Amino acid sequence: MSKLNWNYPTNMWVGENRINDLSIACKDLNIKKPLLVTDSGLVKADITFKVLDLLKKDNISVSIFSNVVGNPTGTNVNDGVEFFKKNNCDGVIAFGGGSGLDVGKAIAFMSGQKKSIWDFEDVGDNWKKANAESIAPIIAIPTTAGTGSETGRASVILNEDTGIKKIIFHPKFLPSIVILDPILTLNLPAKITAATGMDALAHNLEAYFSPTYHPMADGIALEGIKIIYNWLLEAFKNGKNVEARMNMLTAASMGSTAFQKGLGAIHSLSHPINAQNNIHHGLSNAIFMPYVFDYNKDKIKEKVIEICNYLNFKERRFGAFMSWIIDLRKELGIPNQLSEVIKEKDFNIDLLSEMALNDPSTITNPKKLTLKDMKIMYERSFSGKLFDE
Repeated sequence: MSKLNWNYPTNMWVGENRINDLSIACKDLNIKKPLLVTDSGLVKADITFKVLDLLKKDNISVSIFSNVVGNPTGTNVNDGVEFFKKNNCDGVIAFGGGSGLDVGKAIAFMSGQKKSIWDFEDVGDNWKKANAESIAPIIAIPTTAGTGSETGRASVILNEDTGIKKIIFHPKFLPSIVILDPILTLNLPAKITAATGMDALAHNLEAYFSPTYHPMADGIALEGIKIIYNWLLEAFKNGKNVEARMNMLTAASMGSTAFQKGLGAIHSLSHPINAQNNIHHGLSNAIFMPYVFDYNKDKIKEKVIEICNYLNFKERRFGAFMSWIIDLRKELGIPNQLSEVIKEKDFNIDLLSEMALNDPSTITNPKKLTLKDMKIMYERSFSGKLFDE
């Protein structure tokens, strides 16, 4: 057995209106001049104004950085670091969906480094090159229930020069305090609820299917799958249901915790599409999901039966599991195939397949993959044809 390192999440403050404790979190971490990092859309939202008012009421001087795009770039991070230093900030409040959280964590990390961000790609021991003592403290507050970046030790950042998404890793990317407040997600549009919820499901499922030995992560992933099974459709149909929103936030954090086991081809196929075609990550994960599972069938069918048992399906077989995934996507309004979101002229399958094969998630796919495998899965996903048809 390979040598493995198991890690678990940080201090998490969970519950309705826990955002009101943000100033306490800043004081606990000795953050006196935080930089609030969010995206260009959320910066205009009422929940952001509420957060700013809470901090100002407690005499905490806060700066705001919102130059963050949906698939965040190295430029976003570099601009944020410059802004952080210019305003003499001493900590980061990463606020929003996956993009805001990833950039916020990366800004806190890079504020104390002299090397390029790409020197810390999650390859080998690159993380040991960092000056760990100079990493600013991080508070993470998710406003969507999908990426689970709040419990992750990495950020996914697009290198504009290469057009490739890179995973930037360091143990101290893990926020020191996470605030999970369902009230912040009540106004999340149904379309985003669907895409981010499927992202959380992809994390839990791929973590569970990963061949890496990590029974504790398996337990978390399995329960995360069950929570999503019970609550995603309710959150989608009734966004004001606080219990549903709380459960989805929890399941998203669980997915990120579990996928320290590794992910798989859903993410391998998604990352190039996100980088080259600017497709929402959760949406692409949802589209690829059944095609990847069908391709991995021989390697995951036993674990699929375990999932069917745990969810108490009437029929406990691979076909029943696939029907659940396909029916769930349909109820959420998720496109069935890639050609519904990308035109054929913009679908460079050779480039995408090469990028997918080299993606870090490929390593922990249950089935060993080749360039040909990647092309086949892309072709099937684009046409909407499953393998047993």
